[in-house]
Amino acid sequence: MDIPVFHDDQHGTAIIALAGLINALHLTDRDIKTTKLVCNGAGAAGIACIELAKSLGLAPENVFLCDTKGVVYKGREEGMNQWKSAHAVETEKRTLAEALEGADVFFGLSAKGALTPAMVQSMAKNPIIFAMANPDPEITPEEVAEIRTDAIMATGRSDYPNQVNNVLGFPYIFRGALDVRATTINDAMKVAAAEALAELARKDVPDDVAAAYQGNRPKYGPNYIIPVPFDPRLISAVPVAVAKAAMDSGVARRPILDMQKYENELSARRDPLASTLQRIYDRVRRQPKRVVFAEGEEEQVMRAAASYVNQKLGTAILLGREEQIRETARQAGVDLSKSGIEIINARLSRRNSIYADYLYERLQRKGYLFRDAQRLINNDRNHFAATMVALGDADAMVSGVTRNYSTVLDDVRRVIDARPGHRVIGVTLALCRGRTVLVADTAVHDMPNSEELADIAEEAAGQARRMGYEPRVAMLAYSTFGHPPGERSERVQEAVKILDKRRSISNMMARWPPMWR
Repeated sequence: MDIPVFHDDQHGTAIIALAGLINALHLTDRDIKTTKLVCNGAGAAGIACIELAKSLGLAPENVFLCDTKGVVYKGREEGMNQWKSAHAVETEKRTLAEALEGADVFFGLSAKGALTPAMVQSMAKNPIIFAMANPDPEITPEEVAEIRTDAIMATGRSDYPNQVNNVLGFPYIFRGALDVRATTINDAMKVAAAEALAELARKDVPDDVAAAYQGNRPKYGPNYIIPVPFDPRLISAVPVAVAKAAMDSGVARRPILDMQKYENELSARRDPLASTLQRIYDRVRRQPKRVVFAEGEEEQVMRAAASYVNQKLGTAILLGREEQIRETARQAGVDLSKSGIEIINARLSRRNSIYADYLYERLQRKGYLFRDAQRLINNDRNHFAATMVALGDADAMVSGVTRNYSTVLDDVRRVIDARPGHRVIGVTLALCRGRTVLVADTAVHDMPNSEELADIAEEAAGQARRMGYEPRVAMLAYSTFGHPPGERSERVQEAVKILDKRRSISNMMARWPPMWR
C-alpha cells in the first residue's frame, strides 16, 4: 500500500526504547557501535527493537536475541522462523544467562521473572536494563537496586521512572507522516522520532510537567531518560523530526517548505494561545535583544534565561556570583553552557566605575554621595541591571522575583527616566480564549487623575500597536456609565473627553499642510 502502516506495540515500543537507549548510552559514556545488547523476547516487539537499534549503528555481532529456547544462534533448528533467523549470530552461548555475561544492555519483552538477580550481577559496569514486559517486568527496579547501584532502569510501568510508553510516539509520528503525505513509515522516520524524544528528555522540563510531579521537577539523568507523556513539547518536537526525515528519505509527497512555521502551527493546535505568543516571538527574533536578569542566582530566573536563549529570542545575562549560579543550575538540571548566556558578577565587573559615575551624576542633587552610588552599583543588582540598560549594555531587564514590584520600580526609576512626553506605566498582557487584552495601570499609579488616565490609555495603546494590534480602549470604573455617581467615575468620564479632544486635534493636524503643522 502507498500509505503509512504502523503497529504501535511493535514499532512504537521500538522507537521509545531506542530513545531511552540513546540517552542511557550517553549517560554511561558508551559508543553504540561497541555496545553489547541482549534482547529476551523474539516476538514482533523484540525483533522491531533490535532492528531499529541496528539501523542506528548497533553492530549485528554484538546483538544476542533470546527466546524460550535460549540464544538464537546460527545453525539452530528448534523454534526457528525467518524473522529469528535474520538475527542469528555465530556464538557458543546457548542460554540467556550466558549471553548476559558482560553485556551492556538488556531489553526484556518477554515475561515476569525472566531476568534473575544473578544475571544482573553478571552484566557489565553501569548496566542498562529495560524490563518492558507488562504488567509485570522481567525484574523490578527494587530487585535490581538490592544488587546494583550503578544500573539504569526502564520499565513499561507508570509507577516507576523511565516508562517506555508508546503514547509518546504513535500520535506524533503519524502527525508528521500525514502532514507530508508520506507513502510509508521507514526506519529513517523511526530513528528521527527516537532522536527527537531523546533530545527532548535532555532539555529543561517546563512548569506544567513539573506540576504533574507535585512540584518535583524531573531532570535529565538515570531516572529521567525518556520524556513523560504529558510534556506539551512533544507535539512540536516529534512530528517535525518525522516530517523532515520523510522528506529527506524521499517518501514525502507534499513536502513542507517552512519547517519553523509548521512547528508553530503544531504548538497552536495544542494551545490556541500559542499563536498569539508566536507573533510576539517572531517580532523579537527579527531583532534579538540582550536581556539582563537581575536575580540570576534564583532557579526560576535561570530557567527563564535558558528558555529565552533556547527560543532564539536573544542573549540572556545573569547577574550574580558565578560559582553560586553554576552550582544551583547543576543541581536543578539547567543547562547554562549554551552560547547566548552570560554571567556577570556586579561587584567584579570592569564597568563598575562607569556605572557608578553615571548614577552619581543622576543622584548627587538628591542627597547621594559618590560612595552611595558605588555601593548601589556593587551591591544592588537592580541598580546595576538598570544602569546596563540606561547605558546601552542591555536592551531590557527582568526583576521582581525576590522583591516587591514597587521596590523594583523605585530602584529602576533612580536610574532611568521616562522618555520625554511619556510616562511610566504598568501593563499586564492577558491571553484569554483566543483574545489578547492589555490591562493598564494598576501597578504604578494609585489614584490617577483624568489627565493621567488619558496618558495611560495612550501609552497602553502605543504598546498594543508595537505588538501588532489595532487598539480599542475601554476605560473601567467601579460604576456603570457613571451610576452611581462619584469622584472616580467622573475622572474616567473626563479622561474619555480628553482623549476625544486629543484625537480631534490629531486628526485636524493630520489634514493641515506640512508647513502649518
